[in-house]
Amino acid sequence: MAENADTGLFDEAFVYVEAAVVVLDCAEPEPVAEFYAKLIGAELPSEMGVELIEITGRHGTRIAFRRDHGAAPPSWPRPDDSQQAHLHLLVPRDRMDDVERQVIDYGGRPMETPRKEGMEELRFFSDPAGHPFVLRSM
Repeated sequence: MAENADTGLFDEAFVYVEAAVVVLDCAEPEPVAEFYAKLIGAELPSEMGVELIEITGRHGTRIAFRRDHGAAPPSWPRPDDSQQAHLHLLVPRDRMDDVERQVIDYGGRPMETPRKEGMEELRFFSDPAGHPFVLRSM
């Protein structure tokens, strides 16, 4: 509900999206869900092997993994004619090295040389299914 500036009351005519979930397509969602569950501190659902697996991390991050038997790993860097999305996982600046070690231990693969953009450090990886993601310092 939106607050009306004149009355201070909420206007029930407005409807807002309360949450969003990023869904990654992959041929085998189970290992990809396990990989991200470890990274974001999520519990895996009791029912695995379904068409869609959704996890929620301890800080509210939600990611889902949809089974697509024809899924192919995205390319990185992407071709000019391709639209792709990738995740930025936010990490405390002083924990970047620790989280990078975890990513590699869990099956992630480095993709590019780390770089700085202003005050932020970016480290590029792919998950076990080949989806690109970035560890971004905060």
